[in-house]
Amino acid sequence: MSLVTKEVVILIAEDDAGHALLIERNLRRVGLNNNTLRFEDGQAILDFLFCRGSGPHRRTDTAYLLLLDIRMPKVDGVEVLRQVKADLGLRKLPTIMLTTTEDPREVAHCHELGCNNYIVKPVDYDKFSEAIKQLGLFISLVQVPDINGKP
Repeated sequence: MSLVTKEVVILIAEDDAGHALLIERNLRRVGLNNNTLRFEDGQAILDFLFCRGSGPHRRTDTAYLLLLDIRMPKVDGVEVLRQVKADLGLRKLPTIMLTTTEDPREVAHCHELGCNNYIVKPVDYDKFSEAIKQLGLFISLVQVPDINGKP
């Protein structure tokens, strides 16, 4: 296990460019200077993780942590979560749902599928910024396992 440091790449699956930028800025404000990769839809993050298509692919020698929005084009975050947690090679990938959806059934469903945490994005800008700062502090304490095996 390795602590979240510069070698852990934070994957941000978020279709809203403003939210993605806010997430990155506030993670940096709390001292998380990890590399980040952003994906604008669920299909793009799946292609990256499962090494499909012509875009970038995950590396087996790199630790990742996934921040996953639910409402995204092409493939929604719940389906991304389902596929990731159903895969023997990827199920250890720490996955934090970061979404505006606060339906208790959706929260329960995501936990049943294996998400590690579920955070509701506040609508208010200042509250959203504060929530991301708190998330950054949480991430700085999380131990991230390597995803072993070939993609």
